Amino acid sequence: MTDVLTPPQSERRAVAIGRAIFDAFEDYHARFGEITLRAKQRFEARDWSGARDDAVERIALYDQCIGECMLRLRAVLMGQAHDRRLWARAREHFQALLAGLIDQELYKTFYNTLTRRFFRTQGVDARIEFVALDIEPTDAITHPVARHTYAVSPGQLTEMLIRVLGDYPFGVPYVHRTRCAAAIAIRLQDDLAHWGDHPVRSVELLETVFYRERRAYLVGRVFGEHRFSPCVIALVNDEGGLRAEAVLTQRSDVAQLFSNSRSYFQADLATVGDAVVFLRSLLTHKPIDELYTMLGRAKQGKTERYRTFFRHFQTNASEQLGHAEGTPGMVMVVFTLPSYPLVFKLIRDRFAYPKKMSRQQVEAKYELVFQLDRIGRLLDAQPYRFLRFPRTRFSPELLDELMSTCAMSIAEDGEDLVFDLCYVQRRLRPLNLYLREQVPDAAKSAALDYAQAIKDMARNNIFPGDMLLKNFGITRHARAVFYDYDELCLVTDCNFRDWPQPSNYEEQMADEPWFHVGPHDVFPERFPLFMGLPAAMLESVKQTHADLFDPQWWRALRDRLAEDDYPDTPPYADALRLA
Repeated sequence: MTDVLTPPQSERRAVAIGRAIFDAFEDYHARFGEITLRAKQRFEARDWSGARDDAVERIALYDQCIGECMLRLRAVLMGQAHDRRLWARAREHFQALLAGLIDQELYKTFYNTLTRRFFRTQGVDARIEFVALDIEPTDAITHPVARHTYAVSPGQLTEMLIRVLGDYPFGVPYVHRTRCAAAIAIRLQDDLAHWGDHPVRSVELLETVFYRERRAYLVGRVFGEHRFSPCVIALVNDEGGLRAEAVLTQRSDVAQLFSNSRSYFQADLATVGDAVVFLRSLLTHKPIDELYTMLGRAKQGKTERYRTFFRHFQTNASEQLGHAEGTPGMVMVVFTLPSYPLVFKLIRDRFAYPKKMSRQQVEAKYELVFQLDRIGRLLDAQPYRFLRFPRTRFSPELLDELMSTCAMSIAEDGEDLVFDLCYVQRRLRPLNLYLREQVPDAAKSAALDYAQAIKDMARNNIFPGDMLLKNFGITRHARAVFYDYDELCLVTDCNFRDWPQPSNYEEQMADEPWFHVGPHDVFPERFPLFMGLPAAMLESVKQTHADLFDPQWWRALRDRLAEDDYPDTPPYADALRLA
């Protein structure tokens, strides 16, 4: 006799799917944590090469775990992989497992990724996905992230900071913990002197140490009697030993540290959502998607970026998408919603001369940037598959160009356009436009920082290829950032040559080089011709950054990088370093 309490086979299968996906995310989270935990060991051993390898491994982990889960699910689904009713029931069982969890959104994004892979969803399928365009996922999080809190009595700031450094032990000792604490105390008192005679009343720091590149960071807040500001203590472990190197108390400096032009932090957080809530109290203008991304949760960052943009897009229903300001690109069509600070980039079907790369090569360049140490000079570009927009939301000029030059990337579905692959970045002011708009001193500073950006990238094995001003943007902190990657390559793949001198009149007057130029040959002495800077700015750049145009500087750097000897590039100005 059949037991009427036994759920039917399809219901048992839905339960199994929900449990399998839950377990798969737990496995991903544990493996993510294992890689992240190695950051402390890398820092203590000064194993910077290993730290770079860990960063790449952790980025690849999400898709790896999704692939493994899909294989397991196919065994459970038994030919029902595309049964939407089954997936709808599985979603309900999966959601029941999330009750009380702080990071429910991370689990839901993992679930959605799987449904989208199985169904190749174009846009959003509310029948089987978790969809919530009308809420902020962190609004319901009231659980405080784990932190240390230190009260400060008058005249006892240094003693308190000695305790702080002692509460964050490392496998190597501080060179002189008391001197580090005293230097931090002096900087805090100097930075916050306008708060009064006893400016620092307490300090609050996350228990988790944040690691990136060659530094460890203690992240938190410093409180006065009536106000607070960020407090980030940067620690280094170099040839001189372990010591405090800098203290950041200005929101603009901390915002740059968490900029989406930098690589992701390694931070062993038990839960992520509560840490995002805390960080938003320090960086009130930082979008929530960028905070998730900078904590290494890039997929969640994409989800939050999608959520916030489309909520705004629906609210401003009469506004049209149009061409982004700046010089049109030969490889990408770039468009934007004027009221929202994002740009969308679609690869063209064909590239105008002199571009010779293929579509696959362009995609590979963007994937390379995703894995590189972006050192504050390359803008994060997130790839989205099957983004859906109503046709009526495009300006006529943009729609005409998209349909005529990007047809291979676009599918028409009723009144909607679906983009096969679209890169999304923060919108910056193009450098060529910025230089025309600024007063001379501001324009000169931007030009000098543009040259510094090229050097910073080079010191991390990144050669932009195309140095035109239009390929760089200026952040709200007046920092030059590179964002057009189709010509990008590694410094170690380049052959930096001296420009040959002509030996006769015919060679001197020739329109084309009279000597052989290989595909990887680069002539630094000719960079001024391609920069497009006005004469006065170019002269300032040559005086300040003369090595940029010296082939020998580039060859020495390339050889150093080939030996895995990467120069250190601090993420803050020298003026912020402690005495």
